[in-house]
Amino acid sequence: MMPAQIIIGAVTLLLLIGMVLTRVQLMKRRGIKAMYFGNLDKKDFLIPPFALFYFYNIFAAAFHLPVVSTQVFFQSEIVSWAGVCFCLAGLLTMLLSLISFGRSFRVGIDTEHPDKLVTTGIFALSRNPVYVAFAAVLLGQFLIFPNWILLLYMVGGVCLFHRQVLLEEEYLKSHYGQEYAEYCDRVRRYL
Repeated sequence: MMPAQIIIGAVTLLLLIGMVLTRVQLMKRRGIKAMYFGNLDKKDFLIPPFALFYFYNIFAAAFHLPVVSTQVFFQSEIVSWAGVCFCLAGLLTMLLSLISFGRSFRVGIDTEHPDKLVTTGIFALSRNPVYVAFAAVLLGQFLIFPNWILLLYMVGGVCLFHRQVLLEEEYLKSHYGQEYAEYCDRVRRYL
């Protein structure tokens, strides 16, 4: 029998990526290109192979496939349920982000057809709720599957998110000017 936390941890990945890709497809049907991943920084294309390895590690641990490492930092049902809570919070944050974005949603920086600056909904609480959502899921999954690989991914992921946030902030400052500066004064970068 497989504990519920493990199933929820694995399904979280599918739901998270599914939400984003579904939104990209829905926007494409409306004639809006939402996928700009790698347009400004070609190094972004190094991310997918690492993401696939991450996915494999989660599903291997969940479904008893061969794993790279069997070392576990701790085993605690309470901690794994805390991980489930982080995963669910991340999914909810992502859903609220996608709703708040409206037609402005993009994966990457769209310098050709930027939409309006989104400052309402969940963006009134965090300037970067999408990255907060991903970080919450990474933390949650580490608490469910506590091995050194997922710890490295969590730390690396947070560093990559922060790098992307800094790139996006530079663009937003130059494009939206005072409107973005006032928004930054009102709302925190993350939480």
